[in-house]
Amino acid sequence: MQLKIEHTAIEDVKIVVPEVFEDDRGFFAEIYRADQFKDLGLPSQFVQLNHSKSAKNVLRGLHFQWEPPMGKLMRVTSGEAFLVAVDIRKGSPTLGKWVGTIVNSKDKKQVFAPAGFARGFCVLSDFAEIQYLTTGVYSNLAESGILWNDPAIGIDWPVKNPQLSAKDEVAQTLEQWLNTSYSNFFKY
Repeated sequence: MQLKIEHTAIEDVKIVVPEVFEDDRGFFAEIYRADQFKDLGLPSQFVQLNHSKSAKNVLRGLHFQWEPPMGKLMRVTSGEAFLVAVDIRKGSPTLGKWVGTIVNSKDKKQVFAPAGFARGFCVLSDFAEIQYLTTGVYSNLAESGILWNDPAIGIDWPVKNPQLSAKDEVAQTLEQWLNTSYSNFFKY
């Protein structure tokens, strides 16, 4: 079985497409293989697997962590969601640029965004379950977020009045983040 990469407008953000075998009994797909991930230039070591379920119009993000740095491999295991990654690395030629794609449980696609990217999603189906492998263990002492509708970024979310957490409603802007000393953890 062979994993393939679809490139995005931002070189470091990749869409991973597994080969899927389906018949009348169901399907089989290899979602992660260390040797193929390494050959494709993706991390081959993940340290944590997270799983969330959200209702339609829920928007989570844009979240990131700097210590330890955390890349995420995100996939939708039930339903459909719009997955987003925003470059927040100082000095990057794509600073403030974003990649967004609709992913669902049928296409089995995954989105990888390395450390230095803020990630989020919004649910398009009645509900969706999102799983993500991370390259760093979660630390609430070194994590933050960027405002989901920061006009300097201009994400074209497919949900106009999302349901947000209290934390996501008051997240900082990209400009505010870049003016913190912590932003120096993500230099291009």
